[in-house]
Amino acid sequence: MRRALLISLSLVLALVGWTTVCAEDGFYVVAGMRGKYAPVPKTGQTTPYAAGDDGTLQKGVASPTPRFTDNGNGTVTDKLTGLIWMKNANAFGPKTWADALTAANGLASGSGGLTDGSKAGDWRLPNVKELQSLVDYGRFSPALPAGAPFTGVQSSDYWSSTTGAASATYAWLVGFGDGFVGNDGDKSYSFPYVWCVRGGP
Repeated sequence: MRRALLISLSLVLALVGWTTVCAEDGFYVVAGMRGKYAPVPKTGQTTPYAAGDDGTLQKGVASPTPRFTDNGNGTVTDKLTGLIWMKNANAFGPKTWADALTAANGLASGSGGLTDGSKAGDWRLPNVKELQSLVDYGRFSPALPAGAPFTGVQSSDYWSSTTGAASATYAWLVGFGDGFVGNDGDKSYSFPYVWCVRGGP
């Protein structure tokens, strides 16, 4: 009877993504990871330089083809991440970090080439992982995937919304010249650019 109950419980839990484990000291229910992991995309590098390097192995999840959809309203959807980006990657020019946050948070349809019906507060400055997700490490100046329908992309640094852990006076930057990512962006610098995003989990 106990065995039948355990089997029935295991089946029910499996349906909702949980796993059952029987051990000598008892019976455990463990949260399942199926479908709840974050896949790592390919870097875009396809040229091999040494045995076992990225260009040789090309590990990671392949991007959809085509990866980007130009929505015709000043926005571009990335089908790899589900994020929606401003098509114009230079709508604001270079700014300090605080001004970049203000510009992103206040962005709405009718400015920056947007006709998407968005309101102030819908857009934001991307975090460093979101911004880096656009980088193609097989390309440079700009380091973006071939065929990306963006305009105004600068082969320069862009602000992320992510503050450096070692010092709160610095924020992470992503460089679209060569894909450089670093946390050496003093927030008072006024040369990095602003590229706004919306959506995401």
